[in-house]
Amino acid sequence: MRANKRSRARETLMQMLFQMDAQGDFSVRSKDAFLEAYLRDKSLLPFANLVFEAAVGNMGEIDAAIAKSSDNWKLSRMARADLAILRLAAAEIFFVDDIPVSVSANEAVELAKKFGGENSSSFVNGVLGRMIRGDGDADPAEGAEPCGE
Repeated sequence: MRANKRSRARETLMQMLFQMDAQGDFSVRSKDAFLEAYLRDKSLLPFANLVFEAAVGNMGEIDAAIAKSSDNWKLSRMARADLAILRLAAAEIFFVDDIPVSVSANEAVELAKKFGGENSSSFVNGVLGRMIRGDGDADPAEGAEPCGE
């Protein structure tokens, strides 16, 4: 049940990151308002806050790693949904300790199938695979402390 609940929370977090990117507002106030309105299971607030902190607090490093791992794609040209999914997954993979890498990657691919375009799931899977393997030296967490410690 926990995984299913977290899947729904990830969906909400991805939508929140998408909206924040569109509005150019990654503030805690925006996060709190969005989660209050759209996160149905409030017992997931600690998880949502942890992932938000990881994503927004490390966005520069995450975006640099995404850019290095996406062949010839600038972030500004990526589909916004794909970028939000990649940011969410990278935050979990590199900055949240208690989530297995395979879970975060699989969840990201499922989100891409649901919210992305025809090729989004392959794109997200490929970029995350390169990030996880460290292709192009794209580890955003190198030297960083994991969130939640």
